Amino acid sequence: MNDQDHPAPDAEPRTRVGVVGLGAMGLGMARSLRTAGFSVGVHDLRPEVAADFARDGGTAFASPADLAAHVDVLVGVVVNAAQVESVLFGDGEGGGAAARLRPGAVYVMCSTVDPAFSAGLEGRLAESGVHYLDAPISGGAARAASGELTMMTSGSPEAYALAGPVLDAMSATVYRLGDHAGLGSKVKIVNQLLAGVHIAAAAEAMALGIKAGVPADALYEVITHSAGNSWMFENRMAHVLAGDYTPLSAVDIFVKDLGLVLDSVRSEKFPLPLSATAHQMFLQASASGLGREDDSAVIKIFPGIELPGAKTGRPGPAEEN
Repeated sequence: MNDQDHPAPDAEPRTRVGVVGLGAMGLGMARSLRTAGFSVGVHDLRPEVAADFARDGGTAFASPADLAAHVDVLVGVVVNAAQVESVLFGDGEGGGAAARLRPGAVYVMCSTVDPAFSAGLEGRLAESGVHYLDAPISGGAARAASGELTMMTSGSPEAYALAGPVLDAMSATVYRLGDHAGLGSKVKIVNQLLAGVHIAAAAEAMALGIKAGVPADALYEVITHSAGNSWMFENRMAHVLAGDYTPLSAVDIFVKDLGLVLDSVRSEKFPLPLSATAHQMFLQASASGLGREDDSAVIKIFPGIELPGAKTGRPGPAEEN
């Protein structure tokens, strides 16, 4: 792969890295890797997006399998477990990436999935000598672009030995939570519980204020300087004030993620009443045709309020938080 425009900062051969999935998160991560001097190959279901990335340095590949054959570390930044399964074990053109990764290579899984699914991948890949890192991400598109994500990781020392510098190039903080897969995904599930509940609560609070006749911008100003503030209120209600529901993280992401939260504890009969309520709010928004709008569009389920602005979310790829 060609990295002449981005030479390695030292004389040692650099790890060859591939990124599958160039949504706002994956594209930012790939660019951070390229800036750090890695030789970067990419694949996306939209060939033009991969080709556009490669024009500034790197190589676009036609399939995950083709990419996997040329890299030491393959980073998957896709939406859900079904897409992870397709990337690794799909039977489409070129087959799955798992069969083409060399023994000793590492697959880094950055999607939000059921922890049991993630733990199972570790064993499946080990059968062909491939290491695995359970490595969900948080931080949003802006932090992905600046290489300042938070990564919640778990996996074997061998996986970290090869992939550690790759993780560092994409993130501000890499939490190493254990030596087997699943722990990273468990922490991400807890994070998504809080994120989803906070967005739902922020939307409810803003809706109540608007219904009560408080100017939305004044309410935002007061709450963001008061004890009731949260990062999600400050970030997502800014979208509401702008009337811009272009999806950075879509409503349907929280239909999926809060569903995972609830599914993960069903067998233990562990109650999560706030998660269940927030999940129903996002489900209602999705059923109303808002699934591909920004997750702040959950505020639109509240009746009898006039929201600021008039922009609607342009359909786009759903992203993780």
